[in-house]
Amino acid sequence: PKMQSVLLYTGIMQPDTDESVMHGAQADYNMPLLTIDGDRTSTSEFQGKTIFMNLWATWCPPCIAEMPNIQRLYEDVKDDENIVFVMASLDQNPQKAWDFTERKGFTFPVYSVIAKPRVYDSSVVPTTYVISPQGDIVMEHQGMAKYDTDSFKEFLKTVSSNKAAEWNTDEADSTDIR
Repeated sequence: PKMQSVLLYTGIMQPDTDESVMHGAQADYNMPLLTIDGDRTSTSEFQGKTIFMNLWATWCPPCIAEMPNIQRLYEDVKDDENIVFVMASLDQNPQKAWDFTERKGFTFPVYSVIAKPRVYDSSVVPTTYVISPQGDIVMEHQGMAKYDTDSFKEFLKTVSSNKAAEWNTDEADSTDIR
């Protein structure tokens, strides 16, 4: 935690808001996932809902640093049945990701990625996508960001209500991500 704070304070891990784009691509719902119970599923299970999908790994310090604010966002919107979270671990050993999130007390749904469709083929971890109920990727953000802001919650709810939405990425450009 101290090292994360130092990195955040120095701005090394500050996300570049230019990396947040309105993607415009169609989501690929054929992304196979493994659940914590060992069951196979896919993002097709969430078709028709607003999906907050974060590609992350336990070996990625920026991923770990942004998780507390993703947990707070999840707590604030989890009762909205039209918004689902897919915390998609890229760890080779899925158990490592599940043990980590359990140890940290995170309650958002964690899945292991079996295969990543080309549309989600980012070389940056973490990368976060917001997918509309119509299947449009309305946001792709490469790198760490602060998601538990009022404006981002409003953005998610607007997308979820089938309206056009845009997130003001100026708030993501914060070094105080805790």
